[in-house]
Formats: sequence, structure tokens, C-alpha cells
Amino acid sequence: MDTLRRLSRPLSHLVVLGLLALSVHVPAAQAAIVTTDAIVSAQQADEDRARVKGLLDREDVKRRLAAAGVNPTDVAARVDALSDTEVHALAGKMDELPAGGDALGVLVFVFVVLLITDILGFTDIFPFVKKPVRR
Repeated sequence: MDTLRRLSRPLSHLVVLGLLALSVHVPAAQAAIVTTDAIVSAQQADEDRARVKGLLDREDVKRRLAAAGVNPTDVAARVDALSDTEVHALAGKMDELPAGGDALGVLVFVFVVLLITDILGFTDIFPFVKKPVRR
């Protein structure tokens, strides 16, 4: 009986600590309704990105980009970094080209997009572009 009294105080402290630990409030997860438009636009962006990457993986496109001094890994990284609207615009530009026709227009468009991002300092692809001074 004496050992029960001697152990009851530390045991009661342990039980109180355990109950306090169980009562720690965990914030509830925030749930929201996902609209059909959001899902469709995300899927469309993925499809557009895959189409642009498919075009850039063609050998003739790789040769022309290499002739312009562009590294293919930099191009792939830049396509991954494009926003959904930019990818959609690029894929839309591809749709406007004649079937089986001129991929040069897409190459020029990709080159201009890469050049603009290089001028703005978001990428460092072209050595001939003067970079803005960072303070």
C-alpha cells in the first residue's frame, strides 16, 4: 500500500501530461471545391507543355537551336519555367502554322521568348545579351 501511495503522485503527473498532449489542437484541413474550369485548364496546360516539348525534341529543331548557340537543356529548363499562359500562347502559335509546314516560325517565337527572358534577367542563355546590373 505504501508503494502505491509513493507511485501515485508521479503516475498522476504522467497521466495529466498525457491528457494534455492528446488535447493539443491540430488545425483542420482547408477544403475547397475545385471547379471544372480549373481542372480543364491544368490539363490543357500539361498537354500544351507536352506538345511544345515534343516539338523541341525533334532533331531538326535541335539542330537549328544548336546553330543559334542555344543549349537544349537550357531550352527544356526554360519551357518548364514558362507559365501556363505562355505555354498556351506558344502552343497556339504552333496551331496557326500550316500542317507539316514551317517550324521556323515556332523556332523564331521560342528564340524571341528566350531572348526576352534573357534580357529581363530571368535566364542566362545567350552570352551576347548584356545583363542588368544587380545591386
